[in-house]
Amino acid sequence: MTGDTLTPDPSPASSRGEDGLIDAPPEMPPLARVDGEPWIRIPQDLYIPPDALEVFLEAFEGPLDLLLYLIKRQNLNILDIPIAEITRQYMEYLALMRELRLELAAEYLVMAAWLAEIKSRLLLPRPPQAEAEEEDPRAELVRRLREYERFQQAARALDELPRLERDFFPASAEPAERQTHRPPPPVSLAELLNALREVMARAELFGHHHIRRETLSVRERMTQVLERLDALRFTPFTALFRPEEGRMGVVVTFLAVLELLREALLELVQAEPFAPIHVRLRD
Repeated sequence: MTGDTLTPDPSPASSRGEDGLIDAPPEMPPLARVDGEPWIRIPQDLYIPPDALEVFLEAFEGPLDLLLYLIKRQNLNILDIPIAEITRQYMEYLALMRELRLELAAEYLVMAAWLAEIKSRLLLPRPPQAEAEEEDPRAELVRRLREYERFQQAARALDELPRLERDFFPASAEPAERQTHRPPPPVSLAELLNALREVMARAELFGHHHIRRETLSVRERMTQVLERLDALRFTPFTALFRPEEGRMGVVVTFLAVLELLREALLELVQAEPFAPIHVRLRD
């Protein structure tokens, strides 16, 4: 379908200039811009050819698409195609496209030749034996049409699926910065004790005890005491102890003296109550 010829229709407020151009009213914007320059006047000899605008209401993607359209428009059975009628309609459509000065693709012409071949093979008489053995000339055409129809249905099913930036658009928003203050929870005395109990339980797992050899021997100290005493004279009891050995040395010396007293090897003497104690060897 072609468009009508466009002719200038100046408004009552427009006027014709001396050079034959129609001036637009001063309050109207420019009619057009060519190379950035505004045009405010319409040329008087402006002519638009009738075929400048052509609108095709039906567009086909190929010869199979055209054949499938012709078959479905007449509700024909795709397994029993009337080749003569379909070929006639196909040729009429090609003739229409030639009238519209449309450059025909080679595949359309190849399909037309194939339809003519199938039509001629159906019209030619064949022997009964050859007719039973020869395959129907329309079988290959039917196979291709059915396969093309399946692809069309799959394409329509894919096109109906939701598509990004066509059916829905992703939305995103940056959250506003928020500064939150979380005060620390209060800690009770019971919780502190529970924590201490857990720490003590873990510390017991790593506890250890060092066993060291005794540095001072009671038996050795008994020998030292016997060597320092004399049976003829008394020795002050406090002279047996050495303060530099500390508490352990005092205890060991005292135990050695008691052991010697038990074995009756020493003699303790005190002149009066609360007087100093002396010790000497027993005869």
